[in-house]
Order: sequence, then C-alpha cells, then structure tokens
Amino acid sequence: MQSRSFGLAALALLLILGAGSLAAAPRLVSQPLAEIAVYPERVAQAQVVSLNQSRIAAEIAGRIVDLPLEVGQTVARGAVIARLDCRDHELAVDRARATLDMAEARSALARQQGARAQELAQRNFIAGEMLDARLAESKSAEAEVSAARAALASAEHTRGKCVLHAPFAAIVGQRLGSVGELATPGTPLYVLIDRGRIEVRAGLSPGEAAELGHTRAEPRFAGESGTARVRLIRASPVLDPATRQVEARLRFVSDTLPAGSGGRLIWRASTPHLPANMLVRRGAQLGVYVLDATQPRFIALPEAREGRPAAVDLPLDARIVTQGQQALR
Repeated sequence: MQSRSFGLAALALLLILGAGSLAAAPRLVSQPLAEIAVYPERVAQAQVVSLNQSRIAAEIAGRIVDLPLEVGQTVARGAVIARLDCRDHELAVDRARATLDMAEARSALARQQGARAQELAQRNFIAGEMLDARLAESKSAEAEVSAARAALASAEHTRGKCVLHAPFAAIVGQRLGSVGELATPGTPLYVLIDRGRIEVRAGLSPGEAAELGHTRAEPRFAGESGTARVRLIRASPVLDPATRQVEARLRFVSDTLPAGSGGRLIWRASTPHLPANMLVRRGAQLGVYVLDATQPRFIALPEAREGRPAAVDLPLDARIVTQGQQALR
C-alpha cells in the first residue's frame, strides 16, 4: 500500500514539473523587419556660405568720385559700383593716341621712300646700300606704329579701370571706401557676397557623410532664417586633423537662405534600425533574435548601444522576434 502511494506521489510530482515546463516555454511573436524598422533622424551643425566673398579694390590711383552702393543692397553682374577721377588717365590716352598718329605718319613716309628707292635701284640710279637703308627705315617705322598701338591700348585699358563693375550678382557686405578719398592700387572699396553661388557647409564624420549620400529623403537645413531642402553635392575625402571630420557641401533645391545663416543639417538614416526595446543582451553582446523557419537565432550587433536604435544589415523580409525574446536563452 505504501509502494502504491509513493508511485502516485511521484506521478503527481512529474505532472506538476511537466506543467511548469510547459508554462515556462516563451510565446514568440515575430514581424518582418520592414514593418518595425525605423530610420533615425541625424543632426549636424551647418552654415550657409557664399563661394565668392570678394574684396573689390581699386586697381589704379585716383580720387574716389562715386560709390553708389550701400550695405545690404543687391547689384547685378556688370553694374557700376564705383568711379574714380579719371582725368590723368584720359590725358594719358590722348598722349598715346597722338604718339600713334606721329608713328603712322612716319611709317607712311618711310614706305613711300622705300618704294621710291626700289624704283631707282631697278634703274641703277642708287646703290644697293641706299636701298637697304630705306627698307630698314620703313620696317623700323612699322615697328614704331605697332608699339604706339600697344601703348594706346594699354592707356585705354588703364582708363577703363576708373569705373569698377560688379564681377557677379552680389549683395554688398561692406562699404569700405568714401567719396573724396584718394585710392591707390589695392585700396578696398567694397566687400561683395556672391548671391548666385550659395552652399551649405557642414562638418560630418566619414560615416555620416556616406550615409548622407544615400539618405531616403532629401535632407534639410533649418536655421534662424528659415528651413529649406538641400542636396549633397560633394564631401571632402580629407579628414580635418583637429576635428576628425570631413567637410560636406550641399546646395539648396529651391529656396535659398542668406549667406552667413547658421543652423542645423537634418537628414534621415539610410540604413534600417531596430528600436531599442527589440534588443536583448546575451553575455557581453547586444543583439536581436531572428526566426529561421521556426527556430529563433541570436544575431549579435557589435555597434549597438543600450537605449539607442541599432542599425541592422538584414533583408527587410527577415522576421524579427518582437515578443518573448527576453526569455530566450
């Protein structure tokens, strides 16, 4: 009788243990990566810059007679932005033109004398040495004409520097000269900011630069002057030794913000990430469980960090264990 009671007790204990084992088996729920993937937002400091911010200076000496622009004004390419007193250079042009006239007159006379000498030489009325002298004088006179023409062109070119023109469509950043001042070559008159060639400059890590080139949506620049869409045009392959970053340049897609604006460059990661609550720690590794057929398999994610979404290199149809993963061993 005792043996029968002991057998029944053992059977009851086995049933209890078996029930406990069944209750402990985790219930797993999985979803395709495409349904749960997130693409975190990235942010980097950026600034709007102009490719040309030029100090426009006088190229000749002269008193300033007109500076029509003020700070903040816009100017079209080729528009007059300054005038210098040009009387001395006008006189230089007149002198050069008079010198050319004299040289042309001497050249015409020398050609006539040379032609006459050739006629006389054919009749043996003059010696060959005389003919050679006349021809040499004619060539020398022609050279003087060429030199005088070059001097006149140089004088006219210098006179043209009395009026300064905008080299590009610009905004006046600074007005450095004043009417009545004596300008010398190199005296700055304006700082002009090119308003046609505007870019966004940002310092990024090499990984961020590569990611920005494959972002799922166009990045945007957000600053004190507004928000506008931008597009990556180039990233330097050279690391800054101080910041260990590369410089990325972006161009506005439509609306352009003013040069000098500071703000943030914002874009979405191109690689799918898993939310932080999907990750589990096994030993020293963070990772995720993936269902292969019906069996869960742990995949370590070496770059994963606690409490942050983790990038995964998995196909979008991979089934990720989203419930019950914490109980798996």
